[in-house]
Amino acid sequence: MIVDRVRQAQAVNALEPEWEARFEPRSYGFRPGRGCHDAIESIYKVVRGPNPSRRWVLDADLAAAFDRIDHDRLLSQLGTFPAREQVRQWLKAGVVEKGRFIPTEEGTPQGGVASPLLLNVALHGMEQAAGVRYQLTGIHAGELRRDSPVVIRYADDLVALCHSKEQAEQVKARLAEWLAPRGLVFNEDKTRIVNLDDGFDFLGFTVRRQSGKLLIKPSKAALRRHRERLRVEMLSLRGANAAMVLTRLTPIVRGWAAYYRTAVSSETFSAMDRYLWRLLYKWAKHSHPRKPKRWIVDRYFGRFNKSRRDRWVFGDRNSGAYLVKHAWTRIIRHQMVRAGSSPDDPALAEYWAARRRRAAPPPMDNLSLRLLQAQHGVCPLCRELLLAADHSPQSPQEWEQWVRTTGKALAKTSIAYRERGTSASNSTLRLVHARCRQRPFTEVA
Repeated sequence: MIVDRVRQAQAVNALEPEWEARFEPRSYGFRPGRGCHDAIESIYKVVRGPNPSRRWVLDADLAAAFDRIDHDRLLSQLGTFPAREQVRQWLKAGVVEKGRFIPTEEGTPQGGVASPLLLNVALHGMEQAAGVRYQLTGIHAGELRRDSPVVIRYADDLVALCHSKEQAEQVKARLAEWLAPRGLVFNEDKTRIVNLDDGFDFLGFTVRRQSGKLLIKPSKAALRRHRERLRVEMLSLRGANAAMVLTRLTPIVRGWAAYYRTAVSSETFSAMDRYLWRLLYKWAKHSHPRKPKRWIVDRYFGRFNKSRRDRWVFGDRNSGAYLVKHAWTRIIRHQMVRAGSSPDDPALAEYWAARRRRAAPPPMDNLSLRLLQAQHGVCPLCRELLLAADHSPQSPQEWEQWVRTTGKALAKTSIAYRERGTSASNSTLRLVHARCRQRPFTEVA
């Protein structure tokens, strides 16, 4: 199994640079340097302003895209790729479920290393099929024609922004005809044509024009899922102490807020904090049913965060640790990736380096962020990067996992060091890899 995944990774490393140079500019799913927030920002740029020309939206979803891709059509798109036969064997390998072998005559295996790239290859050409047209000459070369629709895709989810309802229906019909030979169809239950004033959901966000202004907020479905997650966690924590509550809830709060910090989320964050406060108070009442309200409030709530004048912060009196609030996450506008830019293009190395420098700060506590900045992101003991510089998380769940993993991988510790050419040693607080913290000291220039 491991060997097979390594071989798939090798195939991806060979295929990806070629296809990154060919992929459509508004395809954002499963691509290096691109993500959900680029897709959302792309929508914002097309329909912002008091009088956008594209007011009708085809909000589409493909039915079981990974499971229904036609193998022959996909392999023909790979052309003369040297590992084409190996890819065919992966597609045809079949699966074993509960001791029973099931052949795979169509689709790509979900969870496979190569599957996301193969899906993008299979869906390449969707813009042209939908009737998207660009200026080919002149000073506006590369820009959309005024009468053209705009197709923005993230994996198998897509929206087409159109000038009229009739154009949206035409785009849907053209795409349905284009998808059929590839073994794909629209999921009619999730595909609809709506006006911007009615709004639509995309990647966990709601996009809607209200009072002549475009607003992008966390969707109602996303809010329900987050509330339910918090409620279930608090029920499971009955009988646990405050330290365990902090351990379990902090990554959930930080992760969810990090994903939605690029939208109009301030009011949503405050409302979620009020809901979480009620859950925490109910948990405390259950833990101490015979104690008065004043005693419970004094024990679990206070001004634990010295940088904020907020006496309703939940914390642990023994350690001084406290639970972060959603509303403490600063709203930061996402900087959309430049169309046609590939991380594999050596001419754009400075662009990608500058883009990483301008990226929003990771969801960490203030002390860790200050140490990370002071150390230029490098562990002083092994001289390697403290944080991985690969794909950023693309969902609240991925951000939550990122917070948990980072918390275990990094540690703040007071380390001894000495300047070269001297015998005097000093001690100072540094952010280091957890695996490096046993080293007694390091020399610094």
